[in-house]
Amino acid sequence: MKSVVVLISGNGTNLQAILDACDTSIKDGKVTAVFSNKATAYGLERAKKAGADAVFIDPKAFDTRDAFDRSLMEQIDEHTPDLIVLAGYMRILSGEFVRHYLGRMINIHPSLLPKYPGLNTYQRAIHAGDEEHGTSVHFVTEQLDGGPVIMQARIPILDEDTVESLTKKVQEKEHIIYPLVVQWFVENRLEMKEGKAFLDGEPLGMNGFIKR
Repeated sequence: MKSVVVLISGNGTNLQAILDACDTSIKDGKVTAVFSNKATAYGLERAKKAGADAVFIDPKAFDTRDAFDRSLMEQIDEHTPDLIVLAGYMRILSGEFVRHYLGRMINIHPSLLPKYPGLNTYQRAIHAGDEEHGTSVHFVTEQLDGGPVIMQARIPILDEDTVESLTKKVQEKEHIIYPLVVQWFVENRLEMKEGKAFLDGEPLGMNGFIKR
């Protein structure tokens, strides 16, 4: 049984999708712990209900970001994780942290990477007049939102769409594709090598596997 550790900062809806999948499609994986930098993050309650360790680490207790990340690494490693999943974790990770878990840490980002790394992706897509938007699951590297893409889900942007409506539609897609990528990793079908994402031994393209 592979150990999955999830990092969150908020409500944890993607966490919940993964927890639910661990009861159905993810046969050989289990969320063993959930860590948050926010004491009030509802995702910690989701973790407790699922029987996973729920841990709040206060960034204010540390003098530097690196010190916080080192403590976080030490506590994560107590769970001997096979996979680290970032699910709405709103802190920039130190280079040391990223290197420690390189090739076994994934993130989900609400844009069709490499378009729109960073924040405010929905506003940026609408403002640019894009015809479609979506979400990307990628391996985490030291380049912000720049690791190799594993999977994307795409949706059309309609004339009447707002940031709120687009957010809702994209998040619905996230709850489908993120557990699937976790399943691939747990089943040893997915890996990162030579700076690329490989599925079943074959390299994925720049935009990864496209799911509409």
